[in-house]
Amino acid sequence: MNDLARRAGLETADLGWLHVLVSDWDLLADLSFADLTLWAQLPGERSWIALAQVRPTTGPTAYPDDIVGTVRGGRDKRLLESAADEGRICREGDPEWRRGIPVRHETIPVRRSGRVIAVIERSTNLDSARTPSRMDLAYLKTADDLAQMIAAGLFPDPASSAALVRSPRVIDGMVRLSRSGKVSYANPNAMSAYRRLGLTADLTGRDLGPLTARLCASAQPVDESLMLAASGRAHLEIELEANGSVVQMRTIPLVVAGTSAGALILLRDVTELRHRERELITKEATIREIHHRVKNNLQTVAALLRLQARRMRQPEAAAALREAVRRVGSIALVHETLSQVTGEVVEFDEIARRIATVAADVSAPEARVTPVLSGRFGILPASVATPLALVLTELLHNAVQHGLAVPGAPATGTLELAAERRDDRLVVTVSDNGAGFPADFDLDSATSLGLQIVRTLVQTELAGSLVIAGRDGGGTTVTLDLPLPAEED
Repeated sequence: MNDLARRAGLETADLGWLHVLVSDWDLLADLSFADLTLWAQLPGERSWIALAQVRPTTGPTAYPDDIVGTVRGGRDKRLLESAADEGRICREGDPEWRRGIPVRHETIPVRRSGRVIAVIERSTNLDSARTPSRMDLAYLKTADDLAQMIAAGLFPDPASSAALVRSPRVIDGMVRLSRSGKVSYANPNAMSAYRRLGLTADLTGRDLGPLTARLCASAQPVDESLMLAASGRAHLEIELEANGSVVQMRTIPLVVAGTSAGALILLRDVTELRHRERELITKEATIREIHHRVKNNLQTVAALLRLQARRMRQPEAAAALREAVRRVGSIALVHETLSQVTGEVVEFDEIARRIATVAADVSAPEARVTPVLSGRFGILPASVATPLALVLTELLHNAVQHGLAVPGAPATGTLELAAERRDDRLVVTVSDNGAGFPADFDLDSATSLGLQIVRTLVQTELAGSLVIAGRDGGGTTVTLDLPLPAEED
């Protein structure tokens, strides 16, 4: 639609208005039992281009084929020009026969800030015409009121924006209120929704505001927005909760020729949806609590290992226990992050920063190692974050203890950690400007436990590759190339 609107030379503000209209015009299509097509005039031409199209869910379509992007000129444009030039709704006298089907057309000017910026063509398939029922008459009367509001620039609501969440539709439940706020018509689905809220009588003729307030009465004070919505006095979308059921309500006040014509109220039973959402919230809270407890248990394990290391008399055994404390701590860090977010994904950049800082700080009290981070890890699933945190812990500590450390002197140098996302892959580089590996170093035959852990995690848990090479100017560069799991819809 944006591309087509640019061809029509529409201003940004006008295009925004049309987006809001198109996000809501299924109401008019369903109430009219008709197809709607949005047309805009091409600048410098006497022809029109179709910007958008919607079909009704309440009746047969008049346009089986999509016509968005088509250009109309000649005699076919006369109704469009009449609506635009005269600023009023124009109806065609005789129906047009399309593929043996009679189709009635009328055009509705779309007004914004006193200007007609586009025209809606309403096309009704008359092939299944029948004697209109009470529901048909109520729908068509409401559709005419909405069309008058569009022509006057009163619909959509000037204060609204394009809806991102699906609002109730006509087929979900529709109530028409009179000027006094009483129900003049309610379709069967609307009646069913109020039955679930606890209503035992008929809706027709009832004053909907006080009735809804009584049904939803509780120990809490009456919500003022509930009365405004149920009485049809304001554009609102609220939820009614009573009798164990939840009903979504949307109110559209109708204003025709400057006076109130009542209101259109749409209803949808969302009880099951809300129950599922609450179950998901409870499940997420439980998962976060589990991560919190896992983190606490890992910290307890680390504390016990630290105490045991202090009691060891053999330096090698004490060092091994301290290494275990560090590895447990990196896993606990991921669980701590997971306990503070919803879902099983984490923003990994903060975890990487903390791991790099700890690696630089704990190498020795007098060490002078500067960690440098660049790029962005982004959001990673827990299945990737946990082994990656352990891999980075091993690589960064190895770089400090073996690459930057000098016998008889504190570790000194620069420790670099870079991340780059490339489509569906994550490339991580850990480098230092230290002594580097020996010339005959072979990763496959390395006996270091840390490197064995890194290789195993990268190849099995992360399904990636690991490359260790010398760094230009001296030092070592370790490159991880990891596939990223596909994002779920």
